[in-house]
Amino acid sequence: MTGDDHVLARDLAGQAGQRLLELRAQGGDPDVLRKAGDRLSHEFLTAALAGQRPGDVVLSEEGADNPERLGARRVWIVDPLDGTREFGEPGRTDWAVHVALWESGVNDLTAGAVALPAQDRVLSTLQPPPQPQRCDIDAVITATMSHRVGPGPSAGEAVEVSEGDEPGVASTPRLRIVVSRSRPPSFVRNISGLINAELVPLGSAGAKVAAVVCGEVDAYVHGGGFYEWDTAAPVAVARVAGLHASRIDGSALAYNQPDLLMPDILVCRPAVAGILLRAIREATNAP
Repeated sequence: MTGDDHVLARDLAGQAGQRLLELRAQGGDPDVLRKAGDRLSHEFLTAALAGQRPGDVVLSEEGADNPERLGARRVWIVDPLDGTREFGEPGRTDWAVHVALWESGVNDLTAGAVALPAQDRVLSTLQPPPQPQRCDIDAVITATMSHRVGPGPSAGEAVEVSEGDEPGVASTPRLRIVVSRSRPPSFVRNISGLINAELVPLGSAGAKVAAVVCGEVDAYVHGGGFYEWDTAAPVAVARVAGLHASRIDGSALAYNQPDLLMPDILVCRPAVAGILLRAIREATNAP
């Protein structure tokens, strides 16, 4: 990898995003718009990468899986339009373009960018954003982890503190966890009760991780399964920003695997990683 790979990831994600904005501005049937957006961004990214990195393999959500990637030295993992549903909904900004590079020398991601075109920003490994800071939530954690509670609220609902809870908990800022807008896993609702967290529904996985990177929320937790292109670029950006990124059991995330399905993910501020991993174990009855 060279510095040029960071630049290329940033530039291509941004340029694809600009094309999507122009397409979206034309309006039309939402389903037709979504399909056109997927195709437009995919064709632009694959052509650009073929021209600028002709020896590399491209893995795209909208393209056929090339088995040569498993023996390749460099693989670009792209999601041309992450949050296709939101792209077709007027006014929504939680959709993204993902561009990431995996290299065999380190068997890991080495560059990446997440463009959020409707938010007019591109997060990338070229210029790592500062690690987000939020209020200390230790008082909430220690006060609420000592007992098991029932299922937490549905996504976006507030978690109320009862009169019998420990003094001071209600006045302490709650942990904010961003979750899937359409299919938040049930165990995350349980977590919200265990640690008095607020669940914040959002669309694209890229937009969710960006919310953590930018300090708008504390964590992103998902357990419903998705694919490598959904998280590769967001994880690359999150790592250089100093965030914790792992499976929900704490094990490492792996890319360019024979099976592209990724079961789950946790991205959060390092200060709350241990808290969340313990809460997840309890909520999922994991050993």
